[in-house]
Amino acid sequence: MSDTPRDQGRTGDGTRAVRAGLPEPVKHEPTLPGPVFAAHFHLPGEVTGPYSYGRDDNPTWTLLERAIGELEAPGRDDVETLVFASGMAAISSVLFSQLRAGDAVVLPSDGYQVLPLVRAQLEAYGVEVRTAPTGGDAQLEVLDGARLLWIESPSNPGLDVCDIRRLVAAAHAQGTLVAVDNTLATPLGQRPLELGADFSVASGTKQLTGHGDVLLGYVAGRDPEAMAAVRRWRKIVGAIPGPMEAWLAHRSIATLQLRVDRQNATALAVAESLRQRPEVSGLRYPGLPDDPSHKTASQQMRRYGCVVSFTLPTRARAERFLEALRLVEDATSFGGVRSTAERRRRWGGDAVPEGFIRMSVGAEDPEDLVADVLRALDESAE
Repeated sequence: MSDTPRDQGRTGDGTRAVRAGLPEPVKHEPTLPGPVFAAHFHLPGEVTGPYSYGRDDNPTWTLLERAIGELEAPGRDDVETLVFASGMAAISSVLFSQLRAGDAVVLPSDGYQVLPLVRAQLEAYGVEVRTAPTGGDAQLEVLDGARLLWIESPSNPGLDVCDIRRLVAAAHAQGTLVAVDNTLATPLGQRPLELGADFSVASGTKQLTGHGDVLLGYVAGRDPEAMAAVRRWRKIVGAIPGPMEAWLAHRSIATLQLRVDRQNATALAVAESLRQRPEVSGLRYPGLPDDPSHKTASQQMRRYGCVVSFTLPTRARAERFLEALRLVEDATSFGGVRSTAERRRRWGGDAVPEGFIRMSVGAEDPEDLVADVLRALDESAE
């Protein structure tokens, strides 16, 4: 989306987030108009204009899409953004709109736990699915002849990072499209389109909206033909967000930079405190200087995210730790203002140890959260 005249001169992430997607001011009108609840619109005569039916477009979506586009690709007018009912709706829209029977797609073997279900459906449609880990740019080894490369960096829940520029260059050299799941990083942590990707896809359910009360997804892309196919898929399957959810998401984006900076700083503090604990193994946070992903992450990320992962010796120890926490809720998902953590193996879809913990760091006072984590570790010891 192109910037309006009053957008000129915006440089800071906070300024951009606070004002992203706002319409031009109109006297006596709100700065952010309320949600538009409409299944249909007045449409006399020939079909002209942007709004005709509620499954195709909505003014509340338009403002949100403009806002996300300004964060994913600031200052560019060749990027289109489409919002969806959930992150999985957004992911599915790219995969199933771009792939045909006989195509090959490369997926991360260590990505989001629903991807194996996606794989089964793609294979049922005659698409060849290849997988490789995120770390070490291993997807390059199975890229030959693929129609689409799907990157998740940092990966969820293992927090491995790949060199997106390197993978994009190799993919584009053979005509392969590249989509990057940017959920964990957010547009303030990483801009996949600037790194060369064709699509930036994310679950807005997570840190983008940040309050654990909205399901949302989006796709941002540069190629008009490819994005037209994504839009057509959204229309066909009806995977659209409600206007209230879209409005809540737009409202929440105003505090994105404040939340991200607080949560990232506290995540680093939590990770540093966990380094001192002998019962903790496999600690991962890309912001730690000695993390295996730190060097690559620092070359393409501006912020390292709010998720910390680590492993406790046994399932029982992990469960006692989670029960002992007072400021951290035992819940799935991540990115919310209230800290959460879970024993990830309970879902059965991730190849992680029984004691593996994925922790999402919220906006609590850093000192309070670190103290709670260390106390829970002490109390959970046998």
